[in-house]
Amino acid sequence: MSQELLDAVCQLARLAGAAIIEDKRRTSSVTLKEDESPLTSADLASHRTIVEGLGNIDADVPILSEESAALPFSERKDWTRYFLVDPLDGTKEFIKGKKDYTVNIALIEHGVPTLGAVYVPELDVLYCGGAGLGAFKVGQTGVQTAIRVAEASIPVPRIVGSSSHPSPEMATFLDALGPHEILTFGSSLKICQVADGTAHFYPRFGPTSEWDTAAGHAVVLHAGGVVLTADGRPLDYNQKDSLLNPSFFVLGPRDRDYLELARAALSAG
Repeated sequence: MSQELLDAVCQLARLAGAAIIEDKRRTSSVTLKEDESPLTSADLASHRTIVEGLGNIDADVPILSEESAALPFSERKDWTRYFLVDPLDGTKEFIKGKKDYTVNIALIEHGVPTLGAVYVPELDVLYCGGAGLGAFKVGQTGVQTAIRVAEASIPVPRIVGSSSHPSPEMATFLDALGPHEILTFGSSLKICQVADGTAHFYPRFGPTSEWDTAAGHAVVLHAGGVVLTADGRPLDYNQKDSLLNPSFFVLGPRDRDYLELARAALSAG
């Protein structure tokens, strides 16, 4: 993985974030998709910016975006390298006026996220990572800092939860875990909290799509973490007809039985 490519994708995520902010300034419009999920003009402004920018970076690499026309598995099953994009992750948070929505751009190679950029437009914070390059966070000062998952849990571990999708399984898991601190976020920021060591574990029991997780997955993977399914296998991409993820679990430190507790909660649910 080249630093030049990572830098270009990070810059593009920032440009997409600027397009969202500009659309918001002009009062973003909201419609509903066929599945009744919200779609804003800001989603589409970011999508157009990213698709154009990725075409300029490498026109030979296909793009799968949440806001693209649906692509059947028969068309994408032979892709070994492609960009996977969520132009505005956390649309519900965006509509509510919250600040924890993100722009997500990932490069997938043979089912594995090898590069990712997660940008938080409202906070001007960027998380990024790439194979052989490590993972980084760039704050409002513009200073780039290398990030790693926490080496060990603390007596009261910090668990990441969803601000929009609580679940009975999550409640069961937290009860079994014992004393803990819960951090709630929308969007792929949840994965990034594990990547930079702020949190120790993120269990996701509800449905997500592959574009929701890929960029954050790349960041935490190259920060030393893992994203596993309930059977202990790495979460992978573009390996089936459906673009929905199974339940998954983001682990930083491995010194607690987080995964076993999460599996038990999943089974109990």
